[in-house]
Amino acid sequence: MVSLSPIQHLSLTANRQRLARTACSRLSSPDARLVRPGHDHPGGDQHDRPLPEAAIFRSDGTGIADGFVGEDEPLLQARAEAERIGGSVPVSPLTGSVLRFLAAAINARAVVEIGTGCGTSGIWLLRGMRPGSVLTSVDTEPEHHRLARGAFVAAGFGSGRYRLITGRALEVLPRLADSAYDLVFCDADEREYPEYLTAAVRLLRPGGIVAFDNALDPDEGSGMVSRDPDSATVSELRELVFADETLVPMLVPTGEGLLAAVKRAS
Repeated sequence: MVSLSPIQHLSLTANRQRLARTACSRLSSPDARLVRPGHDHPGGDQHDRPLPEAAIFRSDGTGIADGFVGEDEPLLQARAEAERIGGSVPVSPLTGSVLRFLAAAINARAVVEIGTGCGTSGIWLLRGMRPGSVLTSVDTEPEHHRLARGAFVAAGFGSGRYRLITGRALEVLPRLADSAYDLVFCDADEREYPEYLTAAVRLLRPGGIVAFDNALDPDEGSGMVSRDPDSATVSELRELVFADETLVPMLVPTGEGLLAAVKRAS
């Protein structure tokens, strides 16, 4: 019998409980779609028009899938540290696996992460990137970088595989080279997402990918009106991405939504 550490045991128990709950719930709903706000169409409310691209299956099915993505000790420890200090919500295991997939699919050599947190998403990204690649991660909190550095070491990544920059992303990003990066991942202040998008398009090489976590308002599709001021910014971000002809967008229903887009070749 395999012996589990206390952290692994807690994670396994939580996954089993989540699976039990989601297995008893509906796997779809009439509201399982993403809508574009501010557009009218005959016979419906102005908030009811579906986006023309990337159908979204908003259901508890993503919760079930999340439960089947395993995390090892370094990831579980990073997640536990984030819960301990508060103020930083790690990506879900399923979102992390998507980030790893994207990095591996494009054989990423240079990646920018906006919002280091305690290292959870950084580990997932590094595990998808090619050998010898470098992750540049930006965060305003020195404590986040201290914990992330420990998480990267625990996951087997030497100091040459990552570069941690402390500061506001909007002040750091202008110092990074144009068209020099394969992937830009944003998981920080959602009010600055539109500006991160502008910076990311400049930083990415043709064929590179930009991805935003928390790209869906949890109340979307529920008929509720969100009072979160950040939701308007996230909606604006989606409008910008889907309207940009230089980008090929996709919305992935993981966590609170992962919005990804490939930069077209000129």
